[in-house]
Amino acid sequence: MKAKIYAAALLSLLMATSCNDFLDEQKPQGVLDEEQVLNPAYIDNLIISAYAIWITSEDINSSFSMWNYDVRSDDAYKGGSGPDDGGVFHNLEISQGIQTEAWNISDMWQRLYNCISRANTALQVLDMMDASSYPLLETRKAEMRFLRAHGHFLLKRLYKNIPFIIDENLSQDGYNNLKNNTYTNDEGWQLIIDDFEFAYNNLPVKQASVGRPSQAAAAAYLAKTYLYKAYRQDNPESHQVTSINQEDLNMVVKYSDPTIYTAAGFHLDTDLHNNFRPEPQYENGPESIWAMQYSFNDGTPEGNCNWSYGLILPAIPGVTDGGCDFYKPTQNLVNAFKTDENGLPYLDDFNSKDYDMANDYADPRLFLTVGMPGTPYMFNKNYIIDHTATWSRSNGTYGYYITLKQNVDPDTEYNIRGGLWWGNPMNLIVLRYADIMLMRAEALAQLGQNLPEVLEIINSLRTRANQSLAMISDYEREYGVRMKVKTYQPGGYSAMDLLKMVKFERRLEMAMESQRFFDLVRWGEAAQVLNKYYVEETDDCPIYSAASFTADKNEYLPIPFSQISASNGNYVQNIGNW
Repeated sequence: MKAKIYAAALLSLLMATSCNDFLDEQKPQGVLDEEQVLNPAYIDNLIISAYAIWITSEDINSSFSMWNYDVRSDDAYKGGSGPDDGGVFHNLEISQGIQTEAWNISDMWQRLYNCISRANTALQVLDMMDASSYPLLETRKAEMRFLRAHGHFLLKRLYKNIPFIIDENLSQDGYNNLKNNTYTNDEGWQLIIDDFEFAYNNLPVKQASVGRPSQAAAAAYLAKTYLYKAYRQDNPESHQVTSINQEDLNMVVKYSDPTIYTAAGFHLDTDLHNNFRPEPQYENGPESIWAMQYSFNDGTPEGNCNWSYGLILPAIPGVTDGGCDFYKPTQNLVNAFKTDENGLPYLDDFNSKDYDMANDYADPRLFLTVGMPGTPYMFNKNYIIDHTATWSRSNGTYGYYITLKQNVDPDTEYNIRGGLWWGNPMNLIVLRYADIMLMRAEALAQLGQNLPEVLEIINSLRTRANQSLAMISDYEREYGVRMKVKTYQPGGYSAMDLLKMVKFERRLEMAMESQRFFDLVRWGEAAQVLNKYYVEETDDCPIYSAASFTADKNEYLPIPFSQISASNGNYVQNIGNW
């Protein structure tokens, strides 16, 4: 059993919007006993509840990993049995027919604001306490503001123009009068930064519980948020990048300083795959700066498992019956892993022909990211992927590739059946050190500074890729694949050359981790890249024959119709003629 702060008892904790369990029976309904409210045990329960909702509030259709929404990128097909299976996500996949009334547009909005509500409820009570009675006051405030900022960050990447609930003591009238266009895009990012800066200044270097964010986690999120903020999209009539702000990039460099992370014991793991293993000895490893903590065998029938990946498993007869085969890697992504005779990627023409396993060289990370026909599923030789319906519920419409980073070996205790669905206890890493390294390299390349360090970062990841062979060391001999990945030779690269290399390396390293679509939007490249992808991918996945990405519309989800209707005219719809 994992020793994590998310114990089984979390499921029975009070909801953030209700304090009825703590009311004095002799008092009028809704009146709190101050002595009870200020009891440290009470506030600890509220704080744990604010963490727990990140596990209990998501589900298979609204994963806080955002895999359901990454199907808009060139990394992933929606998958399933066909376009009508999860049709609202098919609409996202082809950037057509997206409706403001669709449940997947409003559901994530509601779930994330529920998470923010929990953090604010805890902050309300923390604001009434003093350090003499509650010594961890500033630390716990920092944790709650970190969680609040995390929720706002995810919302802003999805919807862009959102209301910010940054005053935990807001009155009911204040809530009723919130607007979603009070702040410019730049100002909105700054509000999120303010919460993360408070967290950075008040969190310890190390936490006793692995699920609580540390100072390094706040630094990592500051680097990430400043990087999004740097690509300015402040024209209210456009989603295009109008400028790239150097001051923001300098802050990315500041908060991605390796000394922040090495001092706390964070660094690249020796093998990429270790980040995606459910065994306790691998979870919360040296690369996991902050992760959602899932568990099993913790006293509840099904544990606090990660059920949000329940749609991703293939349907292996008699083994994972009920697997739905969603979130399938694209041919375009597989092609990106090809390498030349020198072990380097084809930066400009990687998609000129499809990857041929028997003849082409490939970066080893391909086989840790994508289950390929002719190789074992989850490195278990009992299950060899092939071109049959077992590995494609759509009978090939979405191809036969399988995502590996979210799944576990079906023959282990970590593959858990709960009702109709399968879950596993593998953590979801929110902030991974490799991500921070790539953000630092991107900022430096954009600034034109310390270019040798940019190349060093890229090469360190490629070196690690070459060493990530524990699970695939016999693939060349047993399955006929050809693996080759080498580092770039030093010298002769311009800042723009290095920026292109960083962006490509980011795609390979972070593939199928639900970052790709948001990266394309952040860079201002979504329309160009995705419309090209739709044309080129149609032969491999015919659903794209009807796809078309509309710039200044499809970069963000529309504001849900239900939210606009309930806002008394305070919310405005995103641009794009929704």
